[in-house]
Amino acid sequence: MTDLTLYRNIGIFAHVDAGKTTTTERILKLTGKIHKIGEVHEGESTMDFMEQEAERGITIQSAATTAFWKGHRFNIIDTPGHVDFTIEVYRSLKVLDGGVGVFCGSGGVEPQSETNWRYANESKVARVIYVNKLDRIGADYYRVVKQVEDVLGARPIVMALPIGIEDNFIGVVDLLTRKAWVWDNSGDPMKYEIQDVPADMEAQVEEWRAKLIETAVEQDDDLMMMYLEGEEPAIDDIKRCIRKGTIALDFFPTFPGSSFKNKGVQLVLDGVVDYLPNPTEVNPQPETDLEGNPTGEFAIVDPARPVRALVFKIMDDRFGALNFVRVYSGTLKKGDTLLNTFTGKTERVGRMVEMHANDRSEIETAQAGDIVALIGLKNVQTGHTLCDVNKPATLEPMVFPDPVISIAIAPKNKGAAEKMGMALNKMIQEDPSFRVETDQETGETILKGMGELHLDIKVDILKRTHGIEVEVGKPQVAYRESITARVEDSYTHKKQSGGSGQYGKIDYTIEPNEQGAGYAFESVVVGGSVPREFWPAIDKGFKESMGKGPLAGYPVVDVKVTLREGGFHAVDSSAIAFEIAAKGGYRQTMPKAGPQILEPIMKVDVFAPESHTGDVIGDLNRRRAMIKSQDTAPIGVRVKADVPLSEMFGYIGDLRTMTSGRGQFSMEFSHYAACPKNVSDQVIKEAAERKKAAEA
Repeated sequence: MTDLTLYRNIGIFAHVDAGKTTTTERILKLTGKIHKIGEVHEGESTMDFMEQEAERGITIQSAATTAFWKGHRFNIIDTPGHVDFTIEVYRSLKVLDGGVGVFCGSGGVEPQSETNWRYANESKVARVIYVNKLDRIGADYYRVVKQVEDVLGARPIVMALPIGIEDNFIGVVDLLTRKAWVWDNSGDPMKYEIQDVPADMEAQVEEWRAKLIETAVEQDDDLMMMYLEGEEPAIDDIKRCIRKGTIALDFFPTFPGSSFKNKGVQLVLDGVVDYLPNPTEVNPQPETDLEGNPTGEFAIVDPARPVRALVFKIMDDRFGALNFVRVYSGTLKKGDTLLNTFTGKTERVGRMVEMHANDRSEIETAQAGDIVALIGLKNVQTGHTLCDVNKPATLEPMVFPDPVISIAIAPKNKGAAEKMGMALNKMIQEDPSFRVETDQETGETILKGMGELHLDIKVDILKRTHGIEVEVGKPQVAYRESITARVEDSYTHKKQSGGSGQYGKIDYTIEPNEQGAGYAFESVVVGGSVPREFWPAIDKGFKESMGKGPLAGYPVVDVKVTLREGGFHAVDSSAIAFEIAAKGGYRQTMPKAGPQILEPIMKVDVFAPESHTGDVIGDLNRRRAMIKSQDTAPIGVRVKADVPLSEMFGYIGDLRTMTSGRGQFSMEFSHYAACPKNVSDQVIKEAAERKKAAEA
């Protein structure tokens, strides 16, 4: 059996352009996985293997690989930094035990870093921090360390200091050993010397080393007493304390470096081995029964226990669908039959492979702690649990956000409609934040996603990967409808046409529910005026009607329906009669309840040079923004604002024009809020025009 203490399941995550993929490339070079380093800016990195990734220089899918360092096995997932692909980071963090948070030495803690950090906190993932790009103009290691404290509310424990900065960055000082690692200018990560600390840094090294030890010994009362009495603990004892504090999320070991210049990455790898947990050291996943209720059992990381594996990603390639799974407990063998608890059907493991980006090597078995890809599964989606057929249990399912933007597409060649349907089906399985619907009135195919770039990439994949040219409509915002007033009403459905008729009478209240609470139904009927067996039908009638609002046909949210009273007929009443009564009641009452249009509001984070701040804020105000904060950093200003999504289309082009190409922004969904009347009127008018065009 493999020794699980030598496993590290880690993810590399950060803001777009902080150097995650470049860092992963360096790790693969140092661990002997690749011999030639591919550069992101040249579109040649190993981990960015999609055409769209190489072209845009960004990571879209999380790629998985296995590497070895000092006898330890690393399962590494390189995740995207762009906010439209946050779902990839979220899924990866769910199955990892540790992470490396990469921050840009000049950009510092950027918007997406905050989102990823929050996800990692929610998933309780231990992390080490790597401050990259210290060779860049404006880089400042100590400023980034301070930002980690102030912006993320995290506690960094500084493990090494940079020697020089910007063009003069030549190496790092390991505080524990008081040794300087100095690289030459050849760019070879292996060409370094271990020297004494430079004379001009000795005082600084001692100051930071004392801080490191003081923070570490807080984890052990005996060592703390020794230290307070003037005795310095052994390095192994200090490391043990740092490991304990890191796994408990009390602090985060922090390292400096420059991946592009091949300086400092070895210390980060040593930090992963020394301080991040192995699979047996993290809290085991709780198990639930098939209904989702906790059973009190846990998927303990042990190869001898029943199999529990979570599918966290599906990727389609030329060999068929690859299902990436994290094995939480038990041992998987090629040819095994497993139960998918979501579908209730069994799946046979045809082949098992270990991934290196998009290359693979076949394996016969995988055990608790492994991350592998399975080939040959039929009905599996992200978040499904695969388990022992005789001892079923479900792991915590993943929850994915609803899309906020949609576009209509149609194949240019009418004969390609069937091919497009199959391609979209594969894409939905790969990405749970991507949805496809058919508009019942117009017959159009509607793609829904998390942002403009997200849908842009999907259209690109249709074109390049599947060879389908499509015509794309302009982006549509996912509006919602709700109500503002409480209305008591009554509705009777009566139909007599020979034989038994239909009869259902309901007295009900429709009122606004709390924001974000969605639809709720309650019955307070006493005395049997509406028999209990008809309540679910009434609930179903109202619930189904909520799919179309009274103003513009958008889905209705945050409404509560209370059934107060009613009437029934011993012969003519049926579930269908009461369902029809509920639908009629909905149509009758909703227009009286003060309906309103809600629009998605986005959390927008803009970074711009200080000289352009006025232009940026003025432009945001024109877009109906609510400015939340404005922070000045050494290389520019960060403006945070809440802005309606409908005002943000094409923003990146406008921002670049305003800031001479130097502005950046990220946005993510925040909440729904009521539209102003002029916007609401326009939305209703456009919906009416679409309906009219469809009928014509």
